[in-house]
Amino acid sequence: MIKEYSIRVRPHQAVNEATIKDYLAHEEGLEMKSMTHVRVLKRSIDARQRTIFVNLKVRVYINEEPTDDEYMKTEYRDVSSAPQVIVVGAGPGGLFAALRLIELGLKPVVLERGKDVHERKKDLARIARTQVVDEESNYCFGEGGAGAYSDGKLYTRSKKRGSVEKILNVFCQHGASTNILADAHPHIGTDRLPRVIENMRNTILQCGGEVHFQTKMVSFLLRTPFSLLNIPSYDDGILNEVVGVKAIETTSSGEHIECEFQGPVILATGHSARDVYRYLAASNIAIEAKALAMGVRLEHPAHLIDQIQYHSKEGRGDYLPAAEYSFVTQVEGRGVYSFCMCPGGFVIPAATGPEQIVVNGMSPANRGTRWSNSGMVVELRPEDVPDEGGVLKMMLFQEQLERLCWQQGNRKQTAPAQRMTDFVNGKLSADLPDSSYAPGLIASPLHFWMPEMIASRLRQGFRKFGAMSHGFLTQEATVIAIETRSSSPVRILRDKDTLQHIHVRGLFPCGEGAGYAGGIVSAGVDGERCAEQVAHMLHI
Repeated sequence: MIKEYSIRVRPHQAVNEATIKDYLAHEEGLEMKSMTHVRVLKRSIDARQRTIFVNLKVRVYINEEPTDDEYMKTEYRDVSSAPQVIVVGAGPGGLFAALRLIELGLKPVVLERGKDVHERKKDLARIARTQVVDEESNYCFGEGGAGAYSDGKLYTRSKKRGSVEKILNVFCQHGASTNILADAHPHIGTDRLPRVIENMRNTILQCGGEVHFQTKMVSFLLRTPFSLLNIPSYDDGILNEVVGVKAIETTSSGEHIECEFQGPVILATGHSARDVYRYLAASNIAIEAKALAMGVRLEHPAHLIDQIQYHSKEGRGDYLPAAEYSFVTQVEGRGVYSFCMCPGGFVIPAATGPEQIVVNGMSPANRGTRWSNSGMVVELRPEDVPDEGGVLKMMLFQEQLERLCWQQGNRKQTAPAQRMTDFVNGKLSADLPDSSYAPGLIASPLHFWMPEMIASRLRQGFRKFGAMSHGFLTQEATVIAIETRSSSPVRILRDKDTLQHIHVRGLFPCGEGAGYAGGIVSAGVDGERCAEQVAHMLHI
């Protein structure tokens, strides 16, 4: 017999299968010996009051063993002889597009400008040690994309365009813990996600797909199909068609080889591939400036956030995870909010080139560090930024802020920082708290040199958040500059039904870099949708 129960328990009662069985025996009258297995289907923490509860939905197997899998498996077939599709970028959008192409009987050829997930890790360690960023292998570029080494959070509010459950199940099939299927805010962890990504790559290869690392797309292969000459377009009456890409491959000896790959193109290059945006703009391939958010990374002692969120001087205690928070308010007509909150995590250097400082956050699976951080950002719209740069003006504004921050940071990856209370009160910090940011911090008057439309709104937002949550506005917290890569500064225009570029046949802008996703799961969903539309175009 199988029964399901929705129960509300204290944290110590939700620790493991044994404690849950004990609760069910006492409260639901089940016999302990009859419960052969308990599977948690949903889990969330209710910390709104001083007494903390854990809400669980559980499936109880009574006098029988589970015969169903913990997750739904996807069947992948051999596509080595199938028509090929070029997938540019091996982030979540590109990887899930490639896997879905295999399901649909098409051969993915994945081009990734960076290195594989293990070699990439060495370049990340080198940033803190040498203060030098490899422009093709960093926290944004490389196998797994920006999410691989910047947390692995899988929570999304975007559930209308595809199956979030499918994305989570594919992660489980490739080695992620099945806890992500149950948790309200699922999270793989920066330390575990690389292995999952490698397994996804192996599936692509085993099915006959291709993955090319250190292979950078430089342009599209374009043609004007005669069958489409009667279709009006944006440029001299001709509708172009993408039939492949030109790329530069870097060999192990450092030699650069020009190569071409034939097929329709799913463009999933991520939000930091600025050379791609410049190429699109120069080639008159329609894009537009897009709203985004910029600000800082705010780092607190993890124990302090635990105390605040769990309403207890003891903090999380023995049975609760590192506490999360979420803040949002309006200041002078623009949103100010927390973003990518990393409990028990690190602040990391996320620049992608020289003369830049960019910060982001990540957490290991156990969320066990002494710090908790989040982005604290201000909504910016295209009309808030000077018009120089046209469709690239938001990107140019990002670049200007990152260069200014680098100059304030002694022209290294040393990040300018300020105590939170000093930032709010307009004072230079005499010293700074300990930080997880490995390249180091330097005291700097962020309130003075950051654009006023960002700094003033952040100061007001921090005062409001401090009033909402006593103890949050504190000198123990550190404001670290600068968080600019919250999303893409550009949207690559595509048809809402076919997902092809509005003027270029065979080009499918995909994921966060194209302006249609905002995180690992939503990028994965968009990748699957693009793959399905490619198959539809090819009549598969």
